[in-house]
Amino acid sequence: MGRKWNNIKMKKAATDKLKSQHYTKVLKEITMAVKNAGHAEVEANFALKIGLLKAREFNVPKDNVDKAIKKGLGEGGNTIEEINYEAYGLDGVAIFIEAATDNPTRTVSNVRSYFNKWGGALGTPGCLQFVFERKSTFVIKEENLGKLSSDDLMMELIDFNIDDVEVEDGFVTVKGPVEAYGDIYKKLEEMKLKVESAELERLPLNTKEVTKESFDKIQRLLEVLEEDDDIQKVYHNLEWNEAFAQ
Repeated sequence: MGRKWNNIKMKKAATDKLKSQHYTKVLKEITMAVKNAGHAEVEANFALKIGLLKAREFNVPKDNVDKAIKKGLGEGGNTIEEINYEAYGLDGVAIFIEAATDNPTRTVSNVRSYFNKWGGALGTPGCLQFVFERKSTFVIKEENLGKLSSDDLMMELIDFNIDDVEVEDGFVTVKGPVEAYGDIYKKLEEMKLKVESAELERLPLNTKEVTKESFDKIQRLLEVLEEDDDIQKVYHNLEWNEAFAQ
């Protein structure tokens, strides 16, 4: 996803409605982190650690967090499973959807309805395997680096096969292999660098230019997908066009 799209999402996240939606998504993230790891030991489960940091950021009540952890351990509540959907929007824009749901039938029905309304259709599993690559990404405020330059940071992390350290709009983004996610995060903690976000993301290998009409419809499609409580993350390769966004 482009930085511009991330900026839009950050602004939208300030609304009460999206804060409420973040509650649901963060709690599901915590449940899946515990379920996938098979335990709730924070220091040995970096996905859970990140989920708990997000819960704190959005002021999710502790009782809700505890219930999410218990659900991940199989203690009560409906079973939540992770499902991915691969699709194409208008003009061939690739869209990868990560969902966590207790009702797959409901979720896929909703997803199909969004594409029916705004254009595009679900594809077959694996159809986007050459469009996105999965990476660990960490975002740090540039001001928090202090006297450390981006090149210095790259050298500090060189043992983890870092792909890139990118500086843009006051933020530093570190990209690395998925398997090094926990080690990179631990190293950044040891360096006392506050991490604004730490994610396992699907980054597009190429972007797709579209018409103004398609751009507007695809943006609306992405918005309704992200507003669905069952959908955790949405990735796309839509080419950002500043003129269209005016």
